[in-house]
Amino acid sequence: MNNHIVDYPTPTNMSYYWAFGSVSGRMLVVQIVTGIFLAMHYTPHIDMAFSSVEHIMRDVNYGWLIRYLHANGASFFFTVVYMHVRRGLYYGSYAHPRGHLWSSGVLIMILMMGTGFLGYVLPFGQMSLWGATVITNLVSAVPRVGESVVEWVWGGFSVGNATLNRFFSLHFTLPFVIAALALVHLALLHSEGVGSGNPLGVDGNVDRLPFYPYHYVKDMLMRLTIFTVFMAFVFFAPNALNHPDNYIPANPMVTPPHIVPEWYLLMFYAILRSIPHKLGGVFAMLFARFGLMLLPHLNTSEVRSTSFRPIFRQLYWLFVADCLILGWIGQKVVEYPYIQIGQLATAYYFVFLLVLIPVVGRVESALMRRKRQS
Repeated sequence: MNNHIVDYPTPTNMSYYWAFGSVSGRMLVVQIVTGIFLAMHYTPHIDMAFSSVEHIMRDVNYGWLIRYLHANGASFFFTVVYMHVRRGLYYGSYAHPRGHLWSSGVLIMILMMGTGFLGYVLPFGQMSLWGATVITNLVSAVPRVGESVVEWVWGGFSVGNATLNRFFSLHFTLPFVIAALALVHLALLHSEGVGSGNPLGVDGNVDRLPFYPYHYVKDMLMRLTIFTVFMAFVFFAPNALNHPDNYIPANPMVTPPHIVPEWYLLMFYAILRSIPHKLGGVFAMLFARFGLMLLPHLNTSEVRSTSFRPIFRQLYWLFVADCLILGWIGQKVVEYPYIQIGQLATAYYFVFLLVLIPVVGRVESALMRRKRQS
């Protein structure tokens, strides 16, 4: 504990952006603790799931607080993790020798998305039922075995008791898997030859300070700021981030006019819908997540930090805007012009990851070598 938290050597110029990693760890603890207490009163049965959530809200002492902490905590957990990934992309945290560290972080994010989707189904409101039906039906796109796999996942011929029990079990178990991976992620970060980066993207082994008390203060300030905003949502706008249709009991006879996942999955949902072919859309949605693991192998830049890469910096901010556009498109109806905008945004997403990162890295490296020679 002393080596990894107190005397851990950190670069002197490490900024507040590096606090998102520790804040995400605290949000994971919030989710696990509140989830354990919610599981004590939740009933994974299609006839009682919705009413058991209402029971938690109305009859359990401070059940409303635990539920709102858990529901809004998921949104804030994804917010800080997305900011952590955005910082990693900007400052080149995927560059050698951080390949394994970056891949472990991407794997944690993917498991978070799966856990978030499973948790979205558990209240068994209208959006829970139909969201589960639509997303699990995507597996049917797999040739020959798709339909059989969907029925195996459901445990029957539609989303029912078996489905809810399985989703509840997985939703309860996966956070502990994420916690174990988070420890592996931390161990990889603190291993020899890696260590915490810095905004300059250069080797900071010469100029380092103990984490406590110097950078601990920055971490504490960021935690207090984010948790203040988090608690403001919990107490003053607890339902602002949830879909209103999910406060209606699930009814398999009534289809919602527009089925959407939670906001933190909208970007990948937009990628799924932008591909006309069903199987192609599923592959693109999955590759949009797993493809991030390729960045350590695609990177060709000799400079790590985007602050010193003028060409890549502009493309990077276009990529950030592109992700926001995809999130916006994911909540829109599938019609003109949203289909075309989503397809253009999806194209740029993959072009940036698979083409621009390696090509621009080579171009900028060649320009720098030419500048040194001149």
